[in-house]
Formats: sequence, structure tokens, C-alpha cells
Amino acid sequence: MKIGIIGATGQAGSLILKEAVDRGHEVTAIVRDASKLQTADVNVVEKSIYDLSSQDLDALDVVVNAFGAPIGEEQPHVDAGHALIETLKGTDTKAVIVGGAGSLFVDEDKTLRVADTDDFPDAFKPTANGQARNLKELQETSDITWTFISPSADFDAEGKRTGSYETGQDHLLSNSEGESYISYADYAIAVLDEIENPKHVNERFTVVGER
Repeated sequence: MKIGIIGATGQAGSLILKEAVDRGHEVTAIVRDASKLQTADVNVVEKSIYDLSSQDLDALDVVVNAFGAPIGEEQPHVDAGHALIETLKGTDTKAVIVGGAGSLFVDEDKTLRVADTDDFPDAFKPTANGQARNLKELQETSDITWTFISPSADFDAEGKRTGSYETGQDHLLSNSEGESYISYADYAIAVLDEIENPKHVNERFTVVGER
């Protein structure tokens, strides 16, 4: 498959890129600074997400949005997500969004989000709110195909690649140790599994793994 990755030099994006390359896909890294790329095995589009056109993406089967913004900033996730939605409207390219855990629910009735719980750090609330607003816009947009993938609460950039994970829908998950945990490496596996075998078209799902 032809897969584009926005933010391919970031922590999540670089592991998703590696997973896609290792599986034999034709990968396009969409980055602001191509000199930061660690691999030569990919095509490159050197552009900001805000400057992408439908022509940049129309040859792709899927584009992964692993856009990164500084912690504590809400609006960049909203603006970047909206820009990608507008670019993909009416095209056959599917969007897969690297989401956050803050918009997941912790109660059965879906009235309390992770980001609204007492122990959720204030510093992360703007980021969580921005990602939640991106998800809401996706849910309200009819003419694109998308999947939004929320990690667990503890999203570990340094965690090991175990090769396994469990999935859920809109609620925060826990592993066998009672931890809401997923490594970036196992998250990348989940992203590629969903791309290759779509099970969550036009919806959000979440993943949890073991340490």
C-alpha cells in the first residue's frame, strides 16, 4: 500500500514509518525538515500539514496524521486536524489519526472523560481538548474516510515492542496489571494492522498493551 506519514520524524511518526517500511509498504514521509529523517527508504514531501494539497496526497491509499504540537497547546491540534480534513474531502485517501487518551471515557454512561478526572495533569488538558475537538470534527464530517486511534493513558516512547495489544472503543482500557499502558512501538503495530485490515472505519478505537 501507499502510505503517507505526517510528522514522520516525531516519536510516534518515526516508529509508524519504520513499521510500515518493515512491512514492505511504499511510504512517503511528509515532514517540515527532511534532513531529520533517519531512513532513505521512503519518498519525501517537505511541507507543513497546513500547506498540503489534495495533489500531494491523491496517490496515497492512507495518510497517517502523527502531527506533533508542544504540550499545553490546544489550538494546533484543532487547526492541523481541520487542515487535513479539508485536504482529504472528496478524495479516496483515508486518514488515520494518532489521537490521545484524554478523550476516552472512564464511566459506562460516557459522561466523564479521562481529561476531566481529578488526577489528570492540568498541563496536558489543552492538548487533550485539542485532540478531542479534532475527533469531534471527524465524527461530524461525512465526505472523508478516517480512523482515530487513542493510546492508553501511559503512552511510553521508550517501551518495548511486545508485538501484542488489546483493543477497545471509547473507554480507557487496562492491561493484566491494571495499568492503562501502551508502548509507542506496539501502538505503531496497531496502526499498521488497522491500515492493512480496517476494522474501525469512520470511528475511534483505543489500544492497551503490556510492559
